[in-house]
Amino acid sequence: MPGGKIIDEHVGRVNTGDDRVSIARMVAPAGWSEPAQTPEFAEYTLVLRGAVLIEHDGGTDEVTAGQAFVSEPGEKIRYSTGPEGAEYVAVCLPAFSPDTAHRDE
Repeated sequence: MPGGKIIDEHVGRVNTGDDRVSIARMVAPAGWSEPAQTPEFAEYTLVLRGAVLIEHDGGTDEVTAGQAFVSEPGEKIRYSTGPEGAEYVAVCLPAFSPDTAHRDE
């Protein structure tokens, strides 16, 4: 579970104080993964480069450059990357917060 994902929030709680929406560009290295979460927000993921593997209640999807994925509030979800890593944009409604992401330990 290598670290190293870069999060560049353009709009949201951290950068602008907006709790309605967060918009962030993510760059994740090859083999990156994070713990599963059951967030209170909807998340819209648009992949710009590479592929994001998304494990969710309905199965697992490989979302590649030019594709998008939508997760609903309360849906258990886990993000990871394959051998080429990924660059993607994440939009969360309402804005992302560690307290409302409910990540597994």
